[in-house]
Amino acid sequence: MRTPSLRQIEALMAFVEAGTVSRAADALRISQPAASKLLITLEMDTELQLFERDGRRLALTPQGMRLYQEIDRVFAGVEQIARAVDTIRQEERGRLLVGVMPALSGPLIRRALTGFLARHPDVYVSVIERSSQFISDWVNRRQLDVGIVSRNTDEASVHAEHFSIQSLVCVVPVGHHLAGQESVAPNDLKGQRFIAFSPNSVIRVQIEKLLEEHGVTLDVALDATTAKSVCEFVAEGFGIAVVHPLTIAEHLRDKVSIVQIKPSSPFGFQLCRPRESRNSLLVDAFCEEVKKAADESLSALLAADGALQP
Repeated sequence: MRTPSLRQIEALMAFVEAGTVSRAADALRISQPAASKLLITLEMDTELQLFERDGRRLALTPQGMRLYQEIDRVFAGVEQIARAVDTIRQEERGRLLVGVMPALSGPLIRRALTGFLARHPDVYVSVIERSSQFISDWVNRRQLDVGIVSRNTDEASVHAEHFSIQSLVCVVPVGHHLAGQESVAPNDLKGQRFIAFSPNSVIRVQIEKLLEEHGVTLDVALDATTAKSVCEFVAEGFGIAVVHPLTIAEHLRDKVSIVQIKPSSPFGFQLCRPRESRNSLLVDAFCEEVKKAADESLSALLAADGALQP
């Protein structure tokens, strides 16, 4: 017995599915004698009675049908593998997993996604909102394609790019005596009830360092984990705060006043991604939209608030 060739197997499948040798030959784009020879040699090589001959017409025997069914099952498995490969390829090329810190999960990410999906309408995007620490860890583990964070990462497997480095600003309730000033110095914050970020957060550490350099200790009235909550507490008149201008929620812009801090204290965010990215082109495109969205958001804020300078 000899192992059937792929061409013999194709001839058997074509014969069963087409019904006659001539139609099988047409399907295979070969001559009828060539198709007949493939079927005859298949029968000889397998040493099975695959066909019954009724004059010049071939008909499948039970053994022939059994062989066809086994071949069909194997080919169906091959097709399933091909579909699985295609599905994996689609997921690899057409899916983006994004992690974003809460402070930037509102207008910024919405603006960035609007631009990104306009360019890549068929991409499935999943956005996860978590703290910078969790996002950095998940990017390092390759559970996320890209993360937007405030915390520096020193993992060798992660590439980090700074964006939107801006001077921190002071936000005060509308009508507050500091609201009318062009800028405030650290000494102006002495004795003010302060809405702070959680202890040990990156931005709080930077704010405390800035003020301590000028001999100012914060009088913390409240603290919160997100910039949204901090700014909402300011809008309610609970105190003042120092934040990155990009994190001031749009719906609060008419409820707080924004004042420059001098000397300035630059603060920015990071786009982090695995160095060996599975879909680097999509990640590149998304990162460009995030940076563009940040620039547009800041431009809109600068236009709306004359107290801020570019």
